[in-house]
Amino acid sequence: MSLWTSAEIAAATGGIASADFTAEGVTFDSREVCPGDLFVALKGETSDGHKFLDQASERGAAGAVVSSATPHPHVLVPNTMAALEALAVAARARSAARIIGVTGSVGKTSTKEALFAALDRGAPGAAHRSVKSYNNHTGVPLSLARMPAASRFGVFEMGMNHAGELAHLTTLVRPHVAMVTAIAPAHTAFFPDESAIADAKGEIFAGLEPGGVAIIPYDSPHRDRLIAAATPHAARIVTFGVDPGADVSAIETMRSARGGTFVTAAIGDKELSFTISQPGMHWVSNALAVLAAVDAVGGDLALAGLALAELGGLAGRGARLTVPVAGGEALVIDESYNANPSSMRATLAVLAGETAVRKLAVLGEMRELGEQSDAYHAGLAEPVIAANVEQVILVGEAMRALANALEGRIEFVHVPDAAAARTSLLAMLAPGDAVLIKGSNGVGLASVVAALANGAS
Repeated sequence: MSLWTSAEIAAATGGIASADFTAEGVTFDSREVCPGDLFVALKGETSDGHKFLDQASERGAAGAVVSSATPHPHVLVPNTMAALEALAVAARARSAARIIGVTGSVGKTSTKEALFAALDRGAPGAAHRSVKSYNNHTGVPLSLARMPAASRFGVFEMGMNHAGELAHLTTLVRPHVAMVTAIAPAHTAFFPDESAIADAKGEIFAGLEPGGVAIIPYDSPHRDRLIAAATPHAARIVTFGVDPGADVSAIETMRSARGGTFVTAAIGDKELSFTISQPGMHWVSNALAVLAAVDAVGGDLALAGLALAELGGLAGRGARLTVPVAGGEALVIDESYNANPSSMRATLAVLAGETAVRKLAVLGEMRELGEQSDAYHAGLAEPVIAANVEQVILVGEAMRALANALEGRIEFVHVPDAAAARTSLLAMLAPGDAVLIKGSNGVGLASVVAALANGAS
């Protein structure tokens, strides 16, 4: 079955189709067009998708959504961004799938992927999720527009860096289950304090469908604030966490021989023992949230446990690479996609548990932290030392505060950018080392990981 016909697109958007065509996918990036896709020509502040219609057609686009005439098969609309949202609304309206919305300061992409894996294990090919980190005002409607009508489950990540953004996204997604993974100091440049971040994340509950379930981190200091935000909208509130007071809790945790964690969890009156392939207590929390959501939508908990055992690390979010170095190999823990004080501490704790000849770290600056940036960066000194890191490469001007805090306590170098970090790391990396690479995405540490993976020397 096709994802969309031109007639369905025209009906959803109020546009006019130039020809009959069927689309198997949807994208707004001409570089990602696959044969049979619908290309939505969005106009942005610095680019206009209409300039890439020929390129999209050459790549095999079945048709396009446009706001100005083109010789290619198309649906003509007044505004292509509004049309993308209208297509998202139509996709949601035609679907009988159980929908889960995921947000949080940390862990939302990893939890979304784990949740998809758990649901797909129980219903192969019938689960849908947003890909990559498509969680903003364009990514969410795109992800909805891509959802096949026959899907049984839909998992959608929603992000924000300003108050009010989630309030709109959640009205598009209209989740049956709305989850907050955690509240942490992220994007603090745009919020007066963490309570305001919790309030902004709590906006997700306003979109809950009647009878909906809110899933909230029990261990969070903002638990009661999130519960208050969910109460007017949720028929049921489920908490998760390591604390035994949570509705979904960890009865027992034990590090497994392969580096993950063996967990016995209580899910209401049910009990499940399983292994999480990914190391770290933050992954225990993620897994408990996944089980809470699977249970809420009637999924298979036993198969969810198997999926968690098989889950691989995501590029930039915990992927583990064994890379060649002169005389042997080294372990690279790739956390290069993003960073905030909470996730930095969590991944440094993972590094602390590694068995290695030496433990190294490449830590990029954490961005959008506002006036407290220096304090947050300096506050990483103790977790770095507790992880028994022998050498650390600090990347970016904001890391000067951590450099000052580490002075005389640990060996470090402070470099301006990812290119310099790569040079420094290649000079010090030796067989048996384990190195954590983590920083805000804009620092570009993914290039350091790529260089190591490609055998740079």
